[in-house]
Amino acid sequence: MVYFLQGLTMGLAYVAPIGLQNLFVINSALTHTRRRSLLTALIVIFFDVTLMFACFFGVGAVMQRYQWLQMVILFAGSLIVIYIGISLLRAKASEPGLEGTDMSVKKTISTACIVTWFNPQAIIDGTMMFGAFRVTLPASQSIPFVLGSASASCLWFFGVTLLISVFQSRFNARVLRGINVVCGTVIIFYGLKLFLSFVGMVM
Repeated sequence: MVYFLQGLTMGLAYVAPIGLQNLFVINSALTHTRRRSLLTALIVIFFDVTLMFACFFGVGAVMQRYQWLQMVILFAGSLIVIYIGISLLRAKASEPGLEGTDMSVKKTISTACIVTWFNPQAIIDGTMMFGAFRVTLPASQSIPFVLGSASASCLWFFGVTLLISVFQSRFNARVLRGINVVCGTVIIFYGLKLFLSFVGMVM
């Protein structure tokens, strides 16, 4: 249960910052019916979870076989994660823009795929964050951790969609800024935890 909750909090910190995926979901919630917005959220969740699984089981599995690679990734990953957190604290969120309301389901699927799998920042962040955490987890606890992370994706994207659908007029740049501050703080905490794990391996 502890590792599930750790995966849940890590997953929330990973998906919550206002980036391409979130802006895509926000725009959908602002410009489509609630039913269509929930479908968009489900599509985004699919691509987000598959990317997270690839980052965790792919890179993470390779790192478990080579200790020197573990140390390199832990060191580099901790610095990058801390940098991501600091960047979120310094970032200025803008008002979510309104985009076309006539996007077909096929176009929605292709766009969701692009903002997830063809987003270099998402791939780098996911590889460093989930790949590095794979090193620190007992092998038997990998599944609870990734299930927690997958649950975070579902909770977040469905939650954002429903929240914006209900409170469209109140969802502004100030709220987005608050989300970034909270998530940036959480990510910095996890970055420091990764760095301490690296120090422990060196010593």
